[in-house]
Formats: sequence, structure tokens, C-alpha cells
Amino acid sequence: MNKYNKKQDVKAFVLEKKKKELPRGLRMDTSTGEGANITRIEKAKGGRARDKQPPKTKKYFRKTESGAGMTKAGVARYRRENPGSKLKTAVTGKVKPGSKAANRRKSYCARSAGQMKKFPKAAKDPNSRLRQARRRWKC
Repeated sequence: MNKYNKKQDVKAFVLEKKKKELPRGLRMDTSTGEGANITRIEKAKGGRARDKQPPKTKKYFRKTESGAGMTKAGVARYRRENPGSKLKTAVTGKVKPGSKAANRRKSYCARSAGQMKKFPKAAKDPNSRLRQARRRWKC
């Protein structure tokens, strides 16, 4: 038989009430226990919460001429700022057919081929970021 715990029930009620009364764009993180933190939710155009991106500097992003995309340091920083992320750098070396890396490459090449259709101007320009990235991935 469950014992009635008035203190816990009151605490749960207050937390639930606080959740409902928060203004739009704010969220309460109750995972911290007693002192629940209120955090701001950043929304992207599509309406989902936005990930934190590293600044677009030479350290974190490659220049177009060197194949576009993120550097190793950029990926490391992104993963630190977004726990649970599975972001990885490009597959640039020689890989065994059917390996995980080969499948990642195949998947990227298929996705970026769709971008080539969507942006024919970039597809025609051999120096566009899209074409340079595809070259780096060996598509």
C-alpha cells in the first residue's frame, strides 16, 4: 500500500503549476531536483529547438577551397555544446565497401545529390561549397 506523502505531492503540484505559467519560449528543467532551472528555448524557422553552432571561424569551419565542412575542432566543440550529438567529420580516406564509413559516405553523397538538384546554380559552379564538399567526401 502506498503511503501518502503530503510534502512530495505539494512539491509536485507547485512544479506542475510553474510549468504551466511560464511565458512562451521558456522551459523548466526539473531534472535538477529541488532548484528547477528555467531555460530559454531557441526556435529555428521550422519551429524546433535550435542547436548551438560554433562561430564560423577558420578554426571550426574549412574554407571552400579546402573542401568546406567542419574541422575536427569544430565537430569537437559542437559535440561539447550539444550533448548526445553524433556529429562526425567527413569520410575522406579509403574505406572497405560495406563498412560503416562507406555507408556514411554513400548516405552523404545521396543527400548532397538532392542538394545538387535543388540548387542547380551551385551544381554548375565547380568552386561552390556544395561541389567542393562532395569532392572532399569523394562522391
